[in-house]
Amino acid sequence: MKREKQTKSEILYGEREIASGSLICFPNPNNDRDYEISIDFPEFTCKCPFSGYPDFANLRIIYQPNTKVIELKAIKLYFNSFREKKVSHEEVTNKIIDDLVEVSDPKWMQLEADFNPRGNIHTIIRVCHGKRNNLELID
Repeated sequence: MKREKQTKSEILYGEREIASGSLICFPNPNNDRDYEISIDFPEFTCKCPFSGYPDFANLRIIYQPNTKVIELKAIKLYFNSFREKKVSHEEVTNKIIDDLVEVSDPKWMQLEADFNPRGNIHTIIRVCHGKRNNLELID
């Protein structure tokens, strides 16, 4: 199978998926139990609004779902939509949790954005929404 040469203006299938993606949820399969979901996204990128240099971060979401659970492919496409956006660490972290809370209405959610050091500065932004229910852990 011969691959056609890509033109510079051609939009690739991954770019099309990211552009058309939206955050979606599905019904919580167990509303009767408090449980936590942890999602790590180690390849988050956006751009510094002052220099235009890329910023890289590991995003970690921990949440207790209410009636809805966030679909994983949708969240991946959503995170990838920030790749070319010029936005501060603080702004992007707060925007992400606001969007996730709006679509999923969790009981509790925490987002930690651990940005790679740049210029010898390491930044971690942590934001929370709601009240965490204590889970009983078995040893």
